[in-house]
Amino acid sequence: MFEITVEATFSSGHYLRNYHGKCENPHGHNYRVLVTLQGEELDPSGLLLDFKLLKKVMRPVVEYLDHQMINDLKPFDEVNPSAENLARYFYQETAKQMIEMTNGRVRVKDCVMFETDTSMARYFE
Repeated sequence: MFEITVEATFSSGHYLRNYHGKCENPHGHNYRVLVTLQGEELDPSGLLLDFKLLKKVMRPVVEYLDHQMINDLKPFDEVNPSAENLARYFYQETAKQMIEMTNGRVRVKDCVMFETDTSMARYFE
């Protein structure tokens, strides 16, 4: 099995609904997201997937969230924008594109969302 991981960063604001504490108030984070792909077969070039292509897949998701109040964006206008839900969002958005791009040869293994340097959430299926 082969794996590759790409990291991206963005800055956004959010607040947590149904939460009692400081995080119920609007605040911001410098997020860091790591998306890991896996697969059993390499392409004819000897790559699972070109890092550049994974960055391209992640870019629209990052740009959608960057410098925004996440709570105002779909699906986070209804789904609480916790690190856990953001990790799932990146997983799902990336997974859709990987299936189309590689005909199922490459799949998303997991997504890790760092809210701070020391706090992260991981989503996988």
